[in-house]
Amino acid sequence: MRKSLIAPIVAAALLVGCVVGPNYHRPAIQPPNAFRAAAPATASDPVSLADLKWFEVFKDEKLQELERAALAQNYDLRDAVARVEAARAVLGITRSNQFPNVGADADISTIRFSRNGATPLPASFVPSQNRTFGGATLNLLSFELDFWGRLRRATEAARANLLGAEENRKAVMTTLVSEVAADYFSLRELDYQLEISQRTLATRQESLDLIKNRQGGGVATLLDLRQGEQLVYTAAATIPTLQQEIEQTENQISLLLGKPPGEVMRGLSLTEQAVPPDVPAGLPSALLERRPDIRAAEQNLIVANAEIGVAKASYFPQISLTGFLGGQGTQLTSLFSGPSAVWNFTPQVTQPIFTAGRLKSNVQLSQALRESALIQYEKTIQTAFTEVSDALIAHQRVRESRVQQELLVAALQDRTRLAYVRYRGGVDTLLNALDSDRDLFQAELTLSQIRLNELDSVVQLYKALGGGWQ
Repeated sequence: MRKSLIAPIVAAALLVGCVVGPNYHRPAIQPPNAFRAAAPATASDPVSLADLKWFEVFKDEKLQELERAALAQNYDLRDAVARVEAARAVLGITRSNQFPNVGADADISTIRFSRNGATPLPASFVPSQNRTFGGATLNLLSFELDFWGRLRRATEAARANLLGAEENRKAVMTTLVSEVAADYFSLRELDYQLEISQRTLATRQESLDLIKNRQGGGVATLLDLRQGEQLVYTAAATIPTLQQEIEQTENQISLLLGKPPGEVMRGLSLTEQAVPPDVPAGLPSALLERRPDIRAAEQNLIVANAEIGVAKASYFPQISLTGFLGGQGTQLTSLFSGPSAVWNFTPQVTQPIFTAGRLKSNVQLSQALRESALIQYEKTIQTAFTEVSDALIAHQRVRESRVQQELLVAALQDRTRLAYVRYRGGVDTLLNALDSDRDLFQAELTLSQIRLNELDSVVQLYKALGGGWQ
C-alpha cells in the first residue's frame, strides 16, 4: 500500500514546476535624454544631488537635530514601519500554504465497567473493572499540491506587497525629511520678516518723533503727523500676525517630530542658510531606480501581474491531501506496535464545472487591474520627470529673481536714506520720504520670501530626485 502512494507523490513533484499566468517583465520606459531645465543640462553627468545624504544637503546643525528627531518619532514613519512588518507577516502566512501542515494529538481515557449492569458479568470474565485507552496520531492537515502555481503566484504577490511597503516607507522618509526642512526654512523666514518689521517699526517711530518735533516748531503739518502715524501703525500691525504664524509653524514642526506643541530650537538665520551653487540632477534613467514611489508603483504592478496567475489557476483542478498516522490501544507500551497502528490517506480533487462565468470574470478583473497598475506606474514616472523639471526651473529662475531683488532693496535703502536727509534739511517734502519707506519695507519682505523660495526649490529638487531616504 505504501509503495502505491509513491507514484502519485513523485508525479505531483514533477508537475509542481508548471505555473500558469504571465511572468513579470519590466515595461519598456524610454526616459528623456536630459531633464528640461531653465539652463542647459549635462545629460552625460551621472552625479545627482539626490546621491547626497540629507545631512550633507542641509548644513544647519539645529535642522539636522530636528530631522533626526523626526526620523525617530514621526507618527507616519512609525506607521509605515508597522505596515512593513504586517506585509512581512502576510508573506509568511501566504508562503506557508505551499508546505504541508502537520499536527499531533494524543489522548488517554480510563473507563470503569460495571459487573452489575443489564448483563451481569462474572469477576473471572472481567478481572479488572478499569480500562485505559490511549491514542496518538500525526495528522497531515489539508495540503494542496500546487500543480498550476496558484500558491506560488500568491506568494509572489505577497512578496511584492512587502517590497512595495518597504518602498512606501522610504517614500515617507523622503517626504518627512523634505517637510521638516521646508517648515524649518519657513520658520526662519518668518523670524526674518519679524526682524524686518521690528526694525522698520523702530525706524518709523524715530521718524514720527521727528515729525512731532517739527510740528511743534510749526514746520510740519497735521497731515504729516497722520501720515507718519499711519506708517507706524502699519508696521506694528504686521508683528502680531507674524508672531501667530511663527507659533503655528512651530506647532507644525512639533507634530512632525511626534512631540506636543512647543518652541522649536533655531540655528542659522535665513540669510546664513547655505544654498548649493550647483544642483546636478543626474541621469534621467537613474531616477527610475532612485525614487521610492516609482519602485513602489512597480511592485504594485508585480502584484497585479501575479494575481492574474492566481485567477487563471482556478480553472484547473485543485488536488489536496489529508491523512493521519498513529496508534490506538489499551496499553501504552503497545501503542505503537503493529496491531495498534492506524493510518489514513485521503487525496481529494476539486474541479469547477459550472460557475456562471465567475472564473472568466475574475481573470478579466485581474487583467484590468494589471492594466490599471501599469498606467499608474507610467504616470508615476512621468510625474517624477515633471517634478524634477519644475524644481530645476524654479531653482534657476528664483535665483535670478533673488539677485535682482537684492539690487532693488539696496537701491531703495539708499533712496530712503537720501529722502530723509533731504526732509530733515528742509529741501524736500515728507511725502517722498514716506513713499520710499513704504517701498523699502515691502521690498525687504519680498526679498525674504524669494530667499525662502530659493531654499524651497532646493528642498523640492532633492525630494523630486528621490533623495532623503538613504
